[in-house]
This record gives sequence, structure tokens and C-alpha cells, in this order.
Amino acid sequence: MSKRLKVAVLGGGSFGTAIANIIACNNHQTYLWMRSAEQAEVCESERQNARYLPGYMLHEQLIITSDLAQAVTGADLVFVSIPSHSFRAVTQQLKPLLGDETMVVSTAKGIEPEGFTLMSQILEQELPGHPIGVLSGPNFAKEIVQQQQTGTVIASENQSVISCVQETLKSSTFRVYANHDRYGVELGGALKNIYAIICGMAAALGAGHNTQAMLLTRSLAEMGRFAQMMGANPMTFLGLAGVGDLILTCTSDLSRNYRVGFALGQGQKLDEIVASLGQVAEGVNTLRQVKQKADELQVYMPLVSGLYAVLFQQKAIAEVARGLMVGEQADDVEYLRGN
Repeated sequence: MSKRLKVAVLGGGSFGTAIANIIACNNHQTYLWMRSAEQAEVCESERQNARYLPGYMLHEQLIITSDLAQAVTGADLVFVSIPSHSFRAVTQQLKPLLGDETMVVSTAKGIEPEGFTLMSQILEQELPGHPIGVLSGPNFAKEIVQQQQTGTVIASENQSVISCVQETLKSSTFRVYANHDRYGVELGGALKNIYAIICGMAAALGAGHNTQAMLLTRSLAEMGRFAQMMGANPMTFLGLAGVGDLILTCTSDLSRNYRVGFALGQGQKLDEIVASLGQVAEGVNTLRQVKQKADELQVYMPLVSGLYAVLFQQKAIAEVARGLMVGEQADDVEYLRGN
């Protein structure tokens, strides 16, 4: 499938900008939509997104606009790279503008509080009949634009979506893998942000390699346990969108969620941290939703419960950490038990 497509990327953040640029470099008619007309004009004239990816020049054929109709009318493929709190509102604006066959792919990693709704489920609700997909993986935009070798995952029940996204985004430094477990891939992208906060906190408190390895591995176990209860395939978490994204986000200060945790570990207050960040740290919001759902489903998630106690119940970090170590003994790999 080598025909030239019209592709729109909605959202002027770092990741949306990075993938829009790849698509433009692949000679597709590419639009990057930003909500702010002022920001779009500046990026269009300067040929860079100075706010999120300073110093990186954008492809000359990438069209940057604040006109949603211009960006999506007649598009073959639309990526929605909008933070979760604005995701539904933007999706609702799309409905009258899309053609019947337009494929729509979410890249957002979050959960809407009402009904524990993932972003691709919002797409299903607001855009019935459209082929839907999710793009997720260990993908720091800063490294993508630096041409670092990067892998990501396109997940969809629809093979045509998978094939189209693979063809549209592939490059010599960006490889797109396929998965049909859309729900599992999307849950992985959302859940790992919680554990990045925990790992950042541990690093600030001087945790060694042993501790970080234990946290990463038990985080993966919690993610798989929760996802299985939610109807996803726990094996999905052995891939890029699970353990790959977990390792990336939990071990690097390029991660906003890791930086939130690190600041918490240094004794800063959550409100101050979020205000100073200037960008959305999805893990704080996701923690609330996952804690509520885990309690409802009676899923054993001690790390989630521990972080919730620190952030929202004013428990001391040291006290919570001790509780985690003396809690009930558990199997290492639950899926080996044969039940």
C-alpha cells in the first residue's frame, strides 16, 4: 500500500509533532492540528515546535494549522494525540468532518474517570462505524526526532488499520509492530504511568538496583493481573506496549511521571509539582481511576494502594514501603500455577 494518503495528527504536543513529521517525511499529505491558532502560526512560520521539541526543524511539507476542518476533511487516517481530559471534546468535533471510511487511531495514554473509559472506547462511542486503533509503546518523542532506533505497537481488531499505520509510519529508525489486543496495549500505556511515579520516588530516596528491579517486576505482575480482570490478554504485557514502555518510563527522567515521583521522594508537595511541570502527568489521574476499579474488582494491587496512600491519604512513604515488604507472600509468576 504505497499510495499517498491524507493524514491528520491532532494535538501539538511532543509525540503528535514527532509522528506527524515522520509521516510528512514519508511523502504523505500531512496536517498537524493545534488547538491554539497562535501556537500553530508560530510553529508554521518557524518550522519548529519550540515549546515541546525546541531546536528540531520540521519537514517543509508538514502543514501546521488550527483549522480542524482543513486538517481532517477527506483524511484517510487521523491520529488523536490529545490529553485524556480533552480527548472526548475533540473527538466530538471530529464526527461531522470525517468520511465514512476514515481510520482513527488514539495515541493518548490515559483513562476517562466516567465509567473507566479508555481513549479508544471514547472513539468507538463518538465515532461509531469507523475503524479504530491504538498506537502505544516506549516512545520518547525527543529520541524519535533524534532518529534513535524506536519500536512502537499498533493495536486493532481491524487488519486494515494495522497495515495502514505500519505503512504510513515506518522508517529506517521507527519500527511499528502489530497486536490485535487493543485493550491490553492501551491498558499498558495507561497503567505504567502509575509505576513510573513509584520508581521515581524510590530513586529519590536512594533505592539501589535490587529495589528498582523488584519494583519493575512486581509492577508488571500487577499490570497483568489487573488487565486480565478487565478482559485483556496478560501476555500482551510481555511486549513493547507492556514491559517495554514500563522499563522506559520507570527508569528515565525524560518521563514526566518519573519526575513527579522523584520530586515527591524529595519531599515536595503534589500540587506544587504538577503546577511546576507545565505538562500533563497522566499517572496521577490514572492512579485514582485504577485504585477505585481495583477495589471494585477486588484485584490485589499493593503498589497502587501504597502510592494512593502516600498521595491522597497523607501516609509516610517509609511506612508504606515497610508495609509492602511485610505484606502477604505471593507467587513470583502467577501464570505458572496452572489455574
